[in-house]
Amino acid sequence: MKTITKKITTILALALVTPLILTACGQSGNSLTGEVKIDGSSTVFPITEAVAEEFTAQNPDLKIPVGVSGTGGGFKKFTIGETDISDASRPIKDEEAQVAKDNGIDYSIYQVAYDGISIVVSKDNTWVKNLTTDELKMIWSPDSKISTWKDIRPEWPNEKIKFYAPGTDSGTFDYFTEEINGESGAIRADFTGSEDDNVLVQGIAGDKNALGFFGFAYYEENQDKLNLVSVNDVTPSLDTIKDGTYTPLSRPLYIYVSNKSLDRPEVNAFVKFYLENAGMLAKEVGYIPLPDKIYADQLDLFNK
Repeated sequence: MKTITKKITTILALALVTPLILTACGQSGNSLTGEVKIDGSSTVFPITEAVAEEFTAQNPDLKIPVGVSGTGGGFKKFTIGETDISDASRPIKDEEAQVAKDNGIDYSIYQVAYDGISIVVSKDNTWVKNLTTDELKMIWSPDSKISTWKDIRPEWPNEKIKFYAPGTDSGTFDYFTEEINGESGAIRADFTGSEDDNVLVQGIAGDKNALGFFGFAYYEENQDKLNLVSVNDVTPSLDTIKDGTYTPLSRPLYIYVSNKSLDRPEVNAFVKFYLENAGMLAKEVGYIPLPDKIYADQLDLFNK
């Protein structure tokens, strides 16, 4: 995460010198203390990390470690009470919700931004400009017979494809397989997977025959190394993801918050701060803010 974290730090350093900077959250001018534990989606990580850095700049005695074990990995910790907040790039599954219930974990759910899953290839790949959802299913399905580019379209090279995808604990993995292959977790077996999207970036960028997918913000951060592939002739962008024309690979991003943890002042203040400022910071790190009304409605519910 070094590259994205470095970008976030630069953005926030610049933001601190402007009069428009976000409102503080300390109590009666005093810095909050303690620790807010967060884990989960690598896709949501850049937004949460940006919020955490800004919040701790105003509350330097507070610790907010942000883990990236993937949406599924985050829920495993959250549903047994190991974390206060779980970053998620998909809704919680029924079986995960049941574990939470069994362990007495009540929670609130907040949307924080939109994201679009990006299909990417190396800069050295000059032939793949667009893929249809039918072709994506043909490529990524568990019984796929695709091994070379020529297998997809006869005019493409007879070169073996190297496949990269988020790891199986990733919400991006779940979302993509469900939308493209019709079943969460259904995918060909011969891919290189990682919950760390930067590992995928490096692998795809270094191989002209590589093909992979991950969140739009990681493409934006690495567009000097990667080519973006349109889907059904629509290219993911801030506009096409927000207006829903980039389908079926646009989605909301979430944080799940333990209601018990909200009784602690540091968690309560952090979540309020997150909802107040997620739109601005999401945009700064390459994501698509929700409509203002959604943030306002969520804040109203939070404050009740």
